[in-house]
Order: sequence, then structure tokens, then C-alpha cells
Amino acid sequence: MKICPSCRKTYHDDGLNFCLDDGSVLTVAAAEAPPTVMMQAPPPTNPNPGMPQQHQPQIQTSWDKQEQYSMQPPKKKSKTWLWVVGIVGLGLLLCGGGVVGLGVLLYNVPTDVTNGTATPTPPVGTRTPTPTSSPTNDGRTKLETIDFEGWVQENSAYGNTAYNGGELIMSAKKKGYYYVLVAQRDFQTESANTRLTVRNMDNADSSMGYGLVFHSNPMPLQQGYAFLIDAKKKRYRIVRHVPQDEPVIVKWTNSSAIKDGTQENVLEARDKDGNVDLYINDEKVTSIRNTYGYKNGVPGVYSGDGVRAAFSKLEIRK
Repeated sequence: MKICPSCRKTYHDDGLNFCLDDGSVLTVAAAEAPPTVMMQAPPPTNPNPGMPQQHQPQIQTSWDKQEQYSMQPPKKKSKTWLWVVGIVGLGLLLCGGGVVGLGVLLYNVPTDVTNGTATPTPPVGTRTPTPTSSPTNDGRTKLETIDFEGWVQENSAYGNTAYNGGELIMSAKKKGYYYVLVAQRDFQTESANTRLTVRNMDNADSSMGYGLVFHSNPMPLQQGYAFLIDAKKKRYRIVRHVPQDEPVIVKWTNSSAIKDGTQENVLEARDKDGNVDLYINDEKVTSIRNTYGYKNGVPGVYSGDGVRAAFSKLEIRK
């Protein structure tokens, strides 16, 4: 049995972590309270030992989907908590081709983090094996392209998305937040060249940047990297993601390789033997070791600070 330390209401459901009346973290009655868990994704507990650590059941195996999150980097901790209700999916179609069903989960998160939730979408890419060769693909000739048309998220509380003229137009709904979408599990960036075209539609300021996500957990913002630019100031940076945090790998660095204003910039991550070379418009700007990437991770897109970024031509060469 669990009890709310604020209102003293008791709960017999051991899987419930937060008071449904005031949002306080529940404690175990007549026992030492468990540690606080700060969530921005489905809780890390695994009540069914035989199943993966996600909300049960593991719906990802039932449909192709793309995940969405919007969050603000936790520059300061807050002691105030809020409830976020996420819509994760409706039902399972036993035969045929689609699913839709509804389940509601409650997460308790700090006020400086807005939690997104997984939503089912149409398949988010198409494979197009194409023999190609150029000085920029290191002899890797198998080309996979990912179609952004299926990535539009209707009625998202956290980000804006639209598809127009072959571009996915995306932004977080608030300044000081970032919004991330990633591909399904079939598209893997390890031992591959991952390439993306991006432009700042309004030449707007961005303290966070916008750009390419790679080696990402298909549940975004859990594990992976983001290669980001700020075209207005002609600079780039690299971050990685862990739950509730965005550690910096490479700080903002100026680069003449970046085209300013609203011009298109091509970002590329070339992974070979765990070493990742980062390119902007086919010019190498830096390298990192793949120390923190998710095994068999996927690509995605990132837009921060409310900037409208337009993404196109997401490709993987192997």
C-alpha cells in the first residue's frame, strides 16, 4: 500500500507512483519511501519481468510509429510538480494493416520539463536501395531515403509540424524548448552516412539550434546525439540525450562552412568503426567517438527555441 505524504490519501495499487489529487510522490506505507523518479518518458519500472522496460504492453512491436517529445533543458531544478496526461495509442488490430487504440498514462515531471508522449502514426519512411557513388559517401552505395510526409503530428501539445513541398516544417511551441521526432527502428545509423538538409525559414535566433539526430533510441531523448546549427550566427554544436538532460559534447563553435540566413545547409554524420565525422555542406568540421549512442539507433530531426526549421532529404548510405 502507498500513501500521499501531503493529503495522506492511501492507494492499494503498487504501480501508482503519484497522488491523483495533488501530484505528490507517493510513499510506501510503514516503510522507507522509494527514490523520486523524474519522468519525461514512460516510467522506467518494469512490472512484468518478461517484457521490455516501457509502458506495458510493448506497443511498439504492434505498429510502425514515430515518437515525439518537446522539452526544455533543465537549466535549473524546480520543486514544483505538474501533471502531464499523454495519449499513447488506441487498440490493436489483429489482422490487416493498422492499429488504433487509446490509453492514458499520468506522469509527474518538474515544471521546467514538458513531457511528450508516443503517438501512433503511419509508417515514417520508404526504403529506396539505389546504387550511387560520389566523393561524399565513402564508397557506401546502398541508399535509404526517409519520406517526411508521414511525420506530421496532428494536434500535438508540444510542437508544430506541417509538410509542404517536400519539406517537414517543425518547431517547438515555446521558446526555450526543443522538439524532436525520430524514425522507426528499421532505419539504423550505425556504420552509415546519415545526411539531412535543413534551413531556418525565418532567419530567427536560436540558442539551442536545429538539425540532425543520429544513433538515437527510437524512444527519443533517452539516448543518442544531435548535430545542431544556428545559421544566423554561423555556428554548430553537438549534444547527447539522457532522460531529462542534454549534455554538451561540442560547445557552440563558429564555422565558415555554414550558409547563413534562410539558405539550406546539409548536415552529415559518417560513422565508421565507432568514430563519427561530422560534415556541414560536405566540409568536415569535427569528429567524436560514439561512446553514448544507442545500439542500432535511428535518425531524426530536432528544432529548438520555437524556430521554424524546414527539413528535407533525410538519407542513410551503407
